[in-house]
Amino acid sequence: MHISAGCQGGDPVLTVRRDPVFLRKMRLFWFFLAVALMVAIPFLLAGESFEKEFTYGGTQARLTAWGEQWGWLVAVLLLSADLVLPLPATAVMSGLGLVYGFWLGGAVAAAGSFISGALAFWLCRKWGMRVAGRLLGEKDLERGRRLFAGRAGGWLVVMSRWMPLLPEVVACMAGLTGMPVRRFLISLACGCVPMGFVFAAIGAAGVERPGLAILLSILIPGVLYGVVVLWLKRRHLWGKNEKSEI
Repeated sequence: MHISAGCQGGDPVLTVRRDPVFLRKMRLFWFFLAVALMVAIPFLLAGESFEKEFTYGGTQARLTAWGEQWGWLVAVLLLSADLVLPLPATAVMSGLGLVYGFWLGGAVAAAGSFISGALAFWLCRKWGMRVAGRLLGEKDLERGRRLFAGRAGGWLVVMSRWMPLLPEVVACMAGLTGMPVRRFLISLACGCVPMGFVFAAIGAAGVERPGLAILLSILIPGVLYGVVVLWLKRRHLWGKNEKSEI
């Protein structure tokens, strides 16, 4: 955007002209918003009804009705479908803890959340990268690729898992921009595993403390990801193009 001053008829005139270069640089940002809007549509249309159906007690009742033999599988399918359905995933995770206990409930919750993120990443990477390249252009696609392949990419995936909508959006953007698979899966696991066990613990204890669960879901994944990456770097297991990044 350019701002210039001049005179017209003796009076000062301020002219504001949009810079097309600036607008092109914002293309990646607008693309991110477009992906977020697409993910948000199911939540806007049916989010309230799903929240009423899948309350803490309602989710427990549904899992119990399926029985211990199949309830965990239903929960995994529900968490995996969180990509396209406005399901309150944390209620499902807490229900798993209440029905199956901390260890099994946490493992199933983490697995379901991981599958959901991996599925979003794989689908967008497999079928969306070409479309993203056409919409963004090679320069902006490369800018997005550098963002998610660099230090910020892993942290975006890890720290987005506890937020509404952002887990699906970030996983899709990581796939669309071609984030390295290994980096994505490691960061995804570091975000999903602690969150699954935290909410399962809340459910197993039979209490509703969402504030504490969210706080732990923010702190533990970040610490875990930092430790895991440092461990991999010291053993030279971090990729050559990632060795200077965390």
